[in-house]
Amino acid sequence: MRVDFVIGGTQKGGTSALDLFLRQHPQICMPTTRKELHFFDREEENTDHKMYHANFKPKPSHRAIGEASPIYMYWETAPYRIWKYNPKMKWILALRNPVERAFSAWNMETKRGKERLSFAEAIDKEAERCRQALPSQHRVFSYIDRGFYAHQVRRLFSIFGKDNCLILLNEELRNDHQKTLRRTFEFLGVDSSFVPPEASVFEQEYSIKIDNQVRSCLIDIFRFDIKELEKLLGKDLSNWYEAK
Repeated sequence: MRVDFVIGGTQKGGTSALDLFLRQHPQICMPTTRKELHFFDREEENTDHKMYHANFKPKPSHRAIGEASPIYMYWETAPYRIWKYNPKMKWILALRNPVERAFSAWNMETKRGKERLSFAEAIDKEAERCRQALPSQHRVFSYIDRGFYAHQVRRLFSIFGKDNCLILLNEELRNDHQKTLRRTFEFLGVDSSFVPPEASVFEQEYSIKIDNQVRSCLIDIFRFDIKELEKLLGKDLSNWYEAK
């Protein structure tokens, strides 16, 4: 047995939606234990692949085996560990406007009780707080750092090849998820005519809005990286950095 694809990012980008839809495909095997296995992003590398494989129950009808751990894209050591496990691993990345992603992550951590600062305060103190996790990355307070996609995507292209990476935009998954799922199924080599039942799996609007001044500051922070990502993907992402 060999896991041959991962939904490797990004956190709050739509990975739960993808996981839900892919689980319904009769030719795709996903973990039976939980959504996120976090096998390749542990502090100490785990090479006990029997432990990893125990999370899956593949059937003869399955043509693709995969899991969704969105931190894999961000965690520095994860891509190299995954390459050692399977150098032909296919990556599915769901990317979201990094400003909206950061705010969504802050909302999630606030609801979990791990975040007690306002969004503006958390952004202001991110560098200081994240130093607490050195030499590793911070798993909770990395709201801005996770949104620098260009480096993360370029690294995956370099290690696994561009053809083994499928880049989806969160807005594509939201606004035309049937077409986006067909692309995903084709990428995985399974029956692309399969149509999962309709499901409402996307987040609702938050009661608190991003302060316009904070939004403008974040757009300025991410602008250069987004333009680098545009070159990498050949996509127009100007709606991510144009003021609203």
